[in-house]
Amino acid sequence: MATTTSTDETAAKVDIESSGQGQTGVLKTEAIQKSWTRRSLWTAYTGMFLMCLSTSLDSQTTSNLSSFATSGFGKHSLLSTIGVIGNVLNAVLQPPIAKFADVFGRFEAWALALSLYILGYSISAGSGSITAYAVAKVFEASGNTGLRMLQQVFIADTSDLLNRALLSSVPDVPFLGTVWIGPVIAGALGKAGKWRWGFGMWVFITPAFSAPLLWCLWRNARKAKRAGNYPEFPWKRQGIAQAAVTVVKELDLVGMLLLTAGFMCLMTPLTLERYVAGGFGDPKLVGPMVAGGVCLLLFPLWEMSPRLAPTPIIPFQLFKNRTVMAGCLTGFFYFMAFFLSVQPYYFSYLSVARNLSATASGHLVHIFSFSCTVTVLFVGVLIKRIGRYKRFLLLGVVLYSAGILLMLFFRHHKNTIPVNAGIQVLVGIGGGFVNVPIQLGMQASVAPKDVACTTALFLTTLSLGGAVGSGVSGAVWSGLLKPKLQKYLPEEMAGEVDTIFGNFLKATELEWGSVEREAVVRAYDETMRTLLIVAVAVCVPMWLLAPCMKSLNLKLKEIEVGDRGVIVGRSGKEKAEAEGN
Repeated sequence: MATTTSTDETAAKVDIESSGQGQTGVLKTEAIQKSWTRRSLWTAYTGMFLMCLSTSLDSQTTSNLSSFATSGFGKHSLLSTIGVIGNVLNAVLQPPIAKFADVFGRFEAWALALSLYILGYSISAGSGSITAYAVAKVFEASGNTGLRMLQQVFIADTSDLLNRALLSSVPDVPFLGTVWIGPVIAGALGKAGKWRWGFGMWVFITPAFSAPLLWCLWRNARKAKRAGNYPEFPWKRQGIAQAAVTVVKELDLVGMLLLTAGFMCLMTPLTLERYVAGGFGDPKLVGPMVAGGVCLLLFPLWEMSPRLAPTPIIPFQLFKNRTVMAGCLTGFFYFMAFFLSVQPYYFSYLSVARNLSATASGHLVHIFSFSCTVTVLFVGVLIKRIGRYKRFLLLGVVLYSAGILLMLFFRHHKNTIPVNAGIQVLVGIGGGFVNVPIQLGMQASVAPKDVACTTALFLTTLSLGGAVGSGVSGAVWSGLLKPKLQKYLPEEMAGEVDTIFGNFLKATELEWGSVEREAVVRAYDETMRTLLIVAVAVCVPMWLLAPCMKSLNLKLKEIEVGDRGVIVGRSGKEKAEAEGN
């Protein structure tokens, strides 16, 4: 039974400034952990699964609708630009959201992410131009990024190392079903010209499905407050000006701005070169890229200064950890290769060059998600039994690279569906063996207080790889496809080049086997070939980086954790006691 104390005594006991244990949000998380019961914890996991079910079906639906949306505005070639914006935001917003969760608390971070999610999908549903649609992607990416990252942080907060590999796959389990349902919904809505409904319906569905998890977190926070263990924000006892300064320092807002602006300004112009007269020689593109480069140069200098950034969004000691750095870089190239092969143009390639329906193309593209999810569950069980992760990572690198190489050689095989389906299964299996072991190895190599920022750092570099991959694929697609269309299409169709280039649906309307369609198919195939060659080359660094991660014994690492309250699996304290007996 907790002892009741006065408000002042409680504040003194848990005040961030006097405890020196961490930031307020971290202390709030520790207090909430002490309040979990097994029933409430499993209720929370059920709520998280419902949230994941909604966001999974959302992603499988809206990712296919993006082609219809951009084509509806006559800007299909901007698909990669939209992808770059989303991936850059997925990358750079993870550390700020993790920092927000460490400063204000997990529940507050969930509420912020869900609000951004709702705003983004509302704007998408009502967008009247490609500009409004792109703005919506900013909020969508911010919300989705926050929800996904916080799911992994919640799992890390409430599980031991041996169970974490398996539990970290919980957010992916819904993909086993939604990967098949999403393309059907998207195909039906897209053909009916109702793609806006495909975005708008998630404004209502996801918040409703998220309610149980948020209620559990809020209820446990109330229990912690009644027990006298809940920390007080230090700035509540300060004046407005001083409180503002404290919040800016705690959140490291300048660091956030430098990181976000740097990557946005550097990556986005890569896909806009074809739309600006003079290309990269135009100041409209050069200016933002130079500004982005300067911001990225200033970012590490700012973060390494204890005076300027007393609470950096990325603790500098993580950069000295070999396993963390090798894991981040392996994840970077893993996702970069993905966005040069499976995304963002493979769907359009299958529809145009292989004459598949939107549903069939969507199913082929999303086989990766299905096979990857099944593999992640299998790998999680193996890691729990064996207590090692590195051997699975190395196997994954081999399988993943082999799958992408086969995509290059068999892209126009006459048995399109079975051959490509088998290859996507192989790529997905490789991805499952890569993704979870990297994240688990990184988390196991740091102290529990650094797990949230380490998870954010991994997801950041993962998304940055996707952003770079999208940027390169967009530059290649824009730079090669249109000239090839101009080269291969008959002269009488010269006026249709821009239309076909901007809307892949126009290309699918050309009769299969006709001279015009064959010309378009040739242009698409040669462009896709170049993308896949680059993807294969990008896999090479993974072979050098993955072996650099330490081979940790997770069973021994778990004993060092200590008592963390009620978690999934036994706490470190219980394990130590078991060892003593």
